[in-house]
Amino acid sequence: MARHQTAEFHPLGLIEGRYSIEALARRALALDGADAEARSLLANALWTRADYDGALAEVERALATTPNLAFAHHMRGTTLIFSGRPKEGVAALERSIRLDPREPREAVRLNQLALGLYFCRDYAAAVGVAKRAIRSFPNFPHPHCWLAAALGQLGRLEEAKEALERAIAVVPGAFETNVRGRVPWMRPEDHTHMLEGLRKAGWYER
Repeated sequence: MARHQTAEFHPLGLIEGRYSIEALARRALALDGADAEARSLLANALWTRADYDGALAEVERALATTPNLAFAHHMRGTTLIFSGRPKEGVAALERSIRLDPREPREAVRLNQLALGLYFCRDYAAAVGVAKRAIRSFPNFPHPHCWLAAALGQLGRLEEAKEALERAIAVVPGAFETNVRGRVPWMRPEDHTHMLEGLRKAGWYER
């Protein structure tokens, strides 16, 4: 399959408003069951439904045929992080970055690496990765949120407040979706953990 750009790697998975990632991936796999990119995209679709076991199964099938596919390691890392295995997930994401440091989904990978480190409670490392993501992709909203939460957990309150203001200002709708609501692929306990950091940064529910 053709390589997909970051803008197409949307968590809710609609391409051109009509075909879902899952439908396209299954169609590609019907034509070629060995298409590792298609299997990785199918894993992405399953992950967004919190079908972690299904996503991991597809990723393992992709890696069995193409062991150095960066996107497959990316999806393996993402799924592990959100399924409650953040240490393994961080390692998989780091491998994805080593395999293809210029991959078009770099903004997404760095954001997920930052939140994986946050879920590991390695808040200092999460700050470092979130700042790296923001330097490269200043208008990508999610790293600002994880930066604020991690700084809040570290008690660096002035920095946390500034990061929180920026997190809300960059794309207010994204902040509302991910903070006031819980996205389907995030476990309730992880969402609570995120809110804990944001509250320490100065956020409160109105």
